[in-house]
This record gives sequence, C-alpha cells and structure tokens, in this order.
Amino acid sequence: MVILSHLEALAESLEINLRYEDLEGETAFASGGLCRIKNQYVIFVNDRASIKEKIQTLAKALIRFDLTRVYVKPALRDLLEQEKGDRA
Repeated sequence: MVILSHLEALAESLEINLRYEDLEGETAFASGGLCRIKNQYVIFVNDRASIKEKIQTLAKALIRFDLTRVYVKPALRDLLEQEKGDRA
C-alpha cells in the first residue's frame, strides 16, 4: 500500500490526474491506463483491481515520463526501472 501511495504522489507531482473508476466493462482498459484529455494526462485505474494491479497500472503509465528531474525514492525508482526493462 505504501508503494501505491508513493506512485500516486509521483503522479500528482507530475500534474497527472488519477481517476479510480469501475472499468469492469471496459475490455480495452481492464486494469486502466494513461490517456490524454484536453491536453491533460489522466491515469485511469480500475478501482476493483488488486493492489498489485493498481501498482502495475501506475508504474506502466509513469515510466513514459521523464523522471530525471523529479525526486523519486530509490526503491520506487528501482520498481519503475524494472517495469521499463519488462516492457523492452
């Protein structure tokens, strides 16, 4: 739960809106994802997803941003780097 809170705070520091929604009927966004609405980034997160799935959704979205100028706790940065490696 702490990791999820840190990811949420990171999104907030990047001025990315988070929306926890019931995405059960949305097959394209079953767990959630990043989108852009009126020049504002929004991360949709399935509120019915497990904590692990919520963390994965946020991590996958946040690795798309330049985090070099933002302080990210080392353990969180490791998690994001691992997610980057998994996507490659």
